Order: sequence, then C-alpha cells, then structure tokens
Amino acid sequence: MFLNYSARELNIKIVYCGPDLAGQKTSYQYVRSKFPPQRGEWWHTHSTLVGRTDSFDFVPPGLGEIRGFKSRIHLFVLVVHVASENTRRLMLKGVDGVIFVADSQRQCAEDNLSSLEEMERNLVDMGYDPVKLPRVYSYNKRDLPDALPVEELEKQLNPQRKYPSFETIASQGVGVLASLKGVLRAILLDATQGG
Repeated sequence: MFLNYSARELNIKIVYCGPDLAGQKTSYQYVRSKFPPQRGEWWHTHSTLVGRTDSFDFVPPGLGEIRGFKSRIHLFVLVVHVASENTRRLMLKGVDGVIFVADSQRQCAEDNLSSLEEMERNLVDMGYDPVKLPRVYSYNKRDLPDALPVEELEKQLNPQRKYPSFETIASQGVGVLASLKGVLRAILLDATQGG
C-alpha cells in the first residue's frame, strides 16, 4: 500500500491473475463498467513488446475513510494471452492483493494449477511471501456444463481453504464484485493486523 499524504489517500493495488482465457479480462471489464471514472480517476492501457496491461483506479463508494485516508483502488489485468512470464511477474510489482481467476472447465484443471504455481513463483521472485499476500479465488465459468464441482477446485487450488473463494460467471457479472470486495477485505484486515 502506498500512502499519498498530500491527497490523503491510501492506494491499493489489486491484480487479476490466472490462466489464459479464464475470465480475468472479463471480470476487470465488468468492474470497470460499474465504476465509471470520476474526477481524478483514470484508466490506462500500457503496451509493451511482450504484452498489454490495462489498469484503472477508483474510489469505491461506501468504503469510508481509514484513519483519515480515503482508499483508492488500482486494478490491473494482463489482456494479451501470450504474454511472457516476465510481463506477468512485472505486473505483480507493488501488489497488495490478488484475485486468482480459475477456469472451472474440467479440461482447464492443469492450466489453473500451472498458472497458480507460476504466480506463486513470481511472487517469491519479487520478494513476497505468497502465503501471506491477500488472495481470493474466483472460480469462473460456473454456468458451463463441464464445470468442475467447487469442492474439486478447492482441493486442487486451495486445499487448506486458507483463502476465500467465490463462484463467478464473469460474462454476466455474477460474483465478480463479491470477489473484489473479498480481496479488499483481506487486504485491509492484513493492514490492520500489521501484515
């Protein structure tokens, strides 16, 4: 978290992670559609040789102030599906919390696990303890007929049920804001407990 004393803002960076085509971009776009830019807020697309990231920041309504600071959320997603691991690693720089979007389709189970392992490896490379970093799981595409049961996804990705998980259908916005609120809650709880 970054404190901007002159603006009296607490800046929080949240990154959508997960395997290609799991629904990170769709989730991001849904959130962005629900928080149209206000004065002083922005969205940005950054293209590089190896990928493109989108980000926007917003002040969530109803959150209130925390010790005299209003919270500003900076939400990031990688939107090019063939980005390198280095690009995904760089996106995690300065992260306060992660929404891991898993594809619920049975044939994507290995991709989910591989992407999770890469994310955790990248967090370690960036100097984070991936176990302590606030995280939630968004089990996406729950409306598809070949969706794995949530219990099986939990067993594969969140075996100790350490992190909150949410069933989502990003294309319809189902559960997307709940997962964002979940990671925000985990970040603020971690901050108040000195994590």
